Amino acid sequence: MIYYLFEQLQHLDFPGSGLLQYISVRSILASVTAIVLMLCFGGKVIRGLQKLQIGEEIRDLGLEGQLAKKGTPTMGGVMILGSILIAVLLFGDLTNMYIQLLLITLVWLGALGFTDDYIKVFRKNKEGMSGKYKIVGQVILALAVGITICVHEDTVSTLTTIPFVKNNEFDYAWLAPGSGKIKELLQVVIYVAVIIFIITAMSNAVNLTDGMDGLAAGITAIVGAALGVLAYLSGNVIYADYLNIMYIPDSGEITVYLSALVGALLGFLWFNSYPAQVFMGDTGSLALGGIIGVVAVLIRKELLIPILCGVFFAESLSVIIQRLYFKYTKKKYGAGRRVFKMAPLHHHYQKEGVPALITKPVRAIPEAKIVMRFWIVSILLAIATIITLKIR
Repeated sequence: MIYYLFEQLQHLDFPGSGLLQYISVRSILASVTAIVLMLCFGGKVIRGLQKLQIGEEIRDLGLEGQLAKKGTPTMGGVMILGSILIAVLLFGDLTNMYIQLLLITLVWLGALGFTDDYIKVFRKNKEGMSGKYKIVGQVILALAVGITICVHEDTVSTLTTIPFVKNNEFDYAWLAPGSGKIKELLQVVIYVAVIIFIITAMSNAVNLTDGMDGLAAGITAIVGAALGVLAYLSGNVIYADYLNIMYIPDSGEITVYLSALVGALLGFLWFNSYPAQVFMGDTGSLALGGIIGVVAVLIRKELLIPILCGVFFAESLSVIIQRLYFKYTKKKYGAGRRVFKMAPLHHHYQKEGVPALITKPVRAIPEAKIVMRFWIVSILLAIATIITLKIR
């Protein structure tokens, strides 16, 4: 809204009114605004959650310091999403289709996560919303995003970017058999199916990673910053041409949104770092993961996700491997066996004394150290992702 105010002032030749036309300036202001909102109102929101007795229900999994977290306020994701929303409304271009899609993603998946947390906290159902209903909610959002991309005049393309390849554009249409109208229909179906998989997978991946103080928030901030750089470069015709990457008109505006996201997460870490005063809950994790997936798709960098989101990828893969191996060995030997001492992966390093194929580390690692090491790995992966722009 401030963006539009300055736009009107520019017509009056008001000094400095053109400043907010620069994406870089608005990105900085959005990030700072989100941080300030979080720091100013975060404490009040936490006290409000405490008064409502919105505390986390902790299952005893035999992890060090786990039971001490019992009663810590959850649903802190409302703080993150609220800060992002206000900052983007103030400094974002709301006529931009990418911003509109990302705001819809924030509200839709935030509401989905809020419903899940509400069931857990107020209805005292530890399982929360049924998994199939979560998936349905995520698929509906992803389907809407996919269809919009395929029919909107500014984004109607099935091209994407392949890392490490000189002629680095891949067309999903190549996967569609047939010819004519049938081929056109199949290429849209294939592309939308890929989008649904990516957005749903990322939403659940961040949700799985949210198990330690500051872990999901810190990694998401790192990933968001890297995606912000990629969005800015993709939306700038000069930089896109220099780096020989796909130029996507108006996608630079996504940088403002991601700057607000990073700022909100940095502010949230003030309260969520070890020992946490509040947890984001599914309200935050489902929405944040969905946002990452949607942004990756919008800037045609979804094939970089295994690198950029390597920690999220490893966390999800650890759960899949653990479940499949447990079911296989239970069927074969009559008793289930484990690959990891515990899944998701971050708990493997926190657990000791459990028989598993992978036994190292023998001793449990303190939670704060695990989180810091995962952050470091994420930073290295983010740097590697940006470097891929020139490694061809």
